[in-house]
Amino acid sequence: MDPMSSPPHAPDPEIPEGIRSDARATWPSQELIDSFLGGSFELHPGEESVIDLDDPVAVAQARAFRDTMGRFCSGVTVVTAMSQGKPVGMTLQSFTSVSLSPQLILISPAKTSRAWPLMQRAGSFCVNILAVDQAAVSNTMATKGADKFAEVSWSPAAQTGSPVLDGTLGHIDCSIHAVYEAGDHYLVVGRVRELVTTDKAEPLLFFQGRYRGLLED
Repeated sequence: MDPMSSPPHAPDPEIPEGIRSDARATWPSQELIDSFLGGSFELHPGEESVIDLDDPVAVAQARAFRDTMGRFCSGVTVVTAMSQGKPVGMTLQSFTSVSLSPQLILISPAKTSRAWPLMQRAGSFCVNILAVDQAAVSNTMATKGADKFAEVSWSPAAQTGSPVLDGTLGHIDCSIHAVYEAGDHYLVVGRVRELVTTDKAEPLLFFQGRYRGLLED
């Protein structure tokens, strides 16, 4: 049968009008989106909202903040550490360089993060810069209550022993230099102990709520 003459399929109610039917393949997990954008508007057991959900002005301001910040394209990292002999990790978008001399970088985990307290007690962490083909790794490391490292290959960093994930663009192994409170997040400054790059060239990007690649049309 000519595909042009095939009867149209009923629209998927979960896919907004105007979006391709295969767009779901490029969507990150909801937990990852929430971690990138600073938390969910929906409450979960044991959690408190940082905004008044009954205040339409506060909700609108939070949405405007998220939508505007979503216009900034960033890379995607997985931050790892060893805690009591076991690997821990979290997906993190908020990562930047701070100082060349001494070499310092900054990450910003949410105060609700389960991985961060374990990393803080360890006193060190490793920032793994994800490549374009590692969206699945990003989603895995953003999932709560799962064995995140069950199907992720890694080796210990030379200086701290923190997990270095296979297939990344590179990693920055750090000791914790300073921690500051900043609203519902922490600003964590890391002192660089080791820098390693690989021969991979294309990063995994995040822009307006979905993964992207440099070579997209």
